[in-house]
Amino acid sequence: MVLLLLVDLDPDLTALRPLGGFFVLRTSRAPARSLPTLAETYGRGTSDVYVDSMTFRVRKVGASLGAPEVRIAASVAQQGLAARLWSVALGCAVRYGVLPDLDPERLRWDPDAGAPDDLWLTEVRPSGRDLADAVLLGHLRPLTDLVHTRFRVAEGLLWGNAASALAGSARLLEQWARARGRTEEAGRTRALTAELFAHPLLAGTGTWTGTAFRRRSCCLYYRVPGGGVCGDCCFERPPRSSPRAPSG
Repeated sequence: MVLLLLVDLDPDLTALRPLGGFFVLRTSRAPARSLPTLAETYGRGTSDVYVDSMTFRVRKVGASLGAPEVRIAASVAQQGLAARLWSVALGCAVRYGVLPDLDPERLRWDPDAGAPDDLWLTEVRPSGRDLADAVLLGHLRPLTDLVHTRFRVAEGLLWGNAASALAGSARLLEQWARARGRTEEAGRTRALTAELFAHPLLAGTGTWTGTAFRRRSCCLYYRVPGGGVCGDCCFERPPRSSPRAPSG
C-alpha cells in the first residue's frame, strides 16, 4: 500500500489545473444540472436530455472519425471516458493524497462535448475509497458491461482500453512531476499505477514496465480511415485481412 501525504481538498480542485486538460475536473454546480450523471449513463436511470447518453456519444465519435463500424466508435468512446476518469482520480491521489467522492451519482458528463471528455463534480468532499474501488469498480466495470452488452465490443478489448488509458494518464502525470523536480509525486504516481496494474481486472491486459505499457489487445483504431496502430498496441502494424482484432 502506497502511503500518501494528505492535503485538504479545495472546492475547485485547483491542484489539478496545472496538469492539463485531461486532469481538470469542473466543480461548478449550476451549469451541469441538465447533464446526465454517469450513474444514468451506466444504466441506473435515463437522462431527460439525451435519453441514452452513451449511444449519443458513440454516434458522435463515430461521425467524427468516419468509423466504418459502431463497435470501433464505441471502443474509442469508452477509452476516452476511461482516460478522463483515471486522470482525475490519479491526479487527486498524487497531488492531494486523497480522492474526492467520485460516485457516479455525483459526476456529470457532457456526451456532446469534444475531447477530452467534459466531467463535472457536483460537490467536492473527501472519499474513503481507494483508486481501484473508486475507478475500477465504481466506474469502469459498469462502463465495460454497458459497452460490451450494447455495442458488442469484446470485454478483453475494453479492459485493455482501460489499462491503456491508465498507462497514458500515469505517464503524463509522472512526466509533469519529473519535469518540475517533484520526485516524490513522480514516485507516488509510479507506485500507485503499479498497484492498479496488479488488480485482477487489469493484471492480464498487458505488460507495464516503468512508464511503458504494451497491451495484449487492440482498440480497433487502425480500422478508422487514415488511422494506424497506437504506440502500445499488440500489433506492430495494422493487420491487412483480419476482420476482428484480438480481444485480450
